Amino acid sequence: MSDVNIGPAVGAEVSSEGPGTPIEVLRVEGLEVAFSRYGKGWSRDRLKVISNLNLTVRSGEIVAVAGSSGSGKSLLAHAVLGILPRNAHTSGRINFMGKALTPARLKKLRGTRIAFVPQSVEYLDPLMRVGRQISPDRQAVLAAFERYRLDPSVAELYPHQLSGGMARRVLVASAVVGDPQLIVADEPTPGMSKELADKAMKHFRDLADAGVAVLLITHDIDLALGYADRVAVFYAGTTVETAPADDFDARERLRHPWSQALWQAIPANGFQPTPGHQPYAGRLPQGCLYAPRCPRKGHDCGHHAPPTVTIRGGEVSCCYAS
Repeated sequence: MSDVNIGPAVGAEVSSEGPGTPIEVLRVEGLEVAFSRYGKGWSRDRLKVISNLNLTVRSGEIVAVAGSSGSGKSLLAHAVLGILPRNAHTSGRINFMGKALTPARLKKLRGTRIAFVPQSVEYLDPLMRVGRQISPDRQAVLAAFERYRLDPSVAELYPHQLSGGMARRVLVASAVVGDPQLIVADEPTPGMSKELADKAMKHFRDLADAGVAVLLITHDIDLALGYADRVAVFYAGTTVETAPADDFDARERLRHPWSQALWQAIPANGFQPTPGHQPYAGRLPQGCLYAPRCPRKGHDCGHHAPPTVTIRGGEVSCCYAS
């Protein structure tokens, strides 16, 4: 494949609509992810865990991805980074800066223009000192350490010598020390104190304000809402709503019943659980995936997947949204 012209950093980009106009950095359309598996008698089939997942992230914004465990949040991150396991099969489209994010492009962009904050500290190389994993530029490493309250001596340690909270801060520092156009952060704050978690989120906010696109995958929606511009809500491997973060200020401003259920589950809103459970990927219901738990469901919900429509400045997949 011919060389790809990556271009300058986001801060230097100018769209055709004029300086300062947000640029669509990442677009995910109709993403499907399935895994090959063995069944009885050595038969093989494919287990689809993500279907018709859609998302966009523009320069200068943080898009938080919310949903319960198993909804496809981390799989989205791994699909974007091209680090799914070998038995994974994908379809749909992932574009970066308007061009298909092919394996060849990813090899050039990953770690430079596309930065990743992984959920697991196991992504750190156990045989390499921490400082070398972050950057060959020692001054850049020390500046990142100072921001996250890591002593300069940490640069000489190996990953197994770090506490859980220190390792988490090292992962965040490794992603933001360069000059990325897109940061994919998969649960970046667990193990951090409230003060340090806010500090990390403030750093992501500063980077976004400088033009970087940030895809933030999180269980801590309460924390994310203080910094995100938009929130994409996932359920059972698909996108059910994408809304401005401000819409989470009040339940009635949200369009999808699952988004409203997540709002109710926030501690400040009463921590109210929703009856039922998310369906297993191998036993998905027909029609709307949320229908078995939905208080609004009608006859058509069990037969037809809902279309995605734009309502009140947000996108929602629900036949009865208003």
